Amino acid sequence: MTYVSVFLRALLIVGLTAANVRLVSDGRYLAAFFTGGALSAVWWGNTGIAAHNQKRGMWLAYAFGAACGTVCGMWLGR
Repeated sequence: MTYVSVFLRALLIVGLTAANVRLVSDGRYLAAFFTGGALSAVWWGNTGIAAHNQKRGMWLAYAFGAACGTVCGMWLGR
């Protein structure tokens, strides 16, 4: 697994989470339904992968992707 793929996984999962929370809080049922489903699908594929990758600095790629995903998700959930 590369640093870029770890970054993108974190960006996607945290972005979807942030968007979903925003959509739920706004009462946008259909959009929340689809982002929740997408989030669960990504989460299913992501479980176990990050925990088993001990390559040096991989945690930093994941953390940076999560930080970027937070901002992207906030924008998507507008």
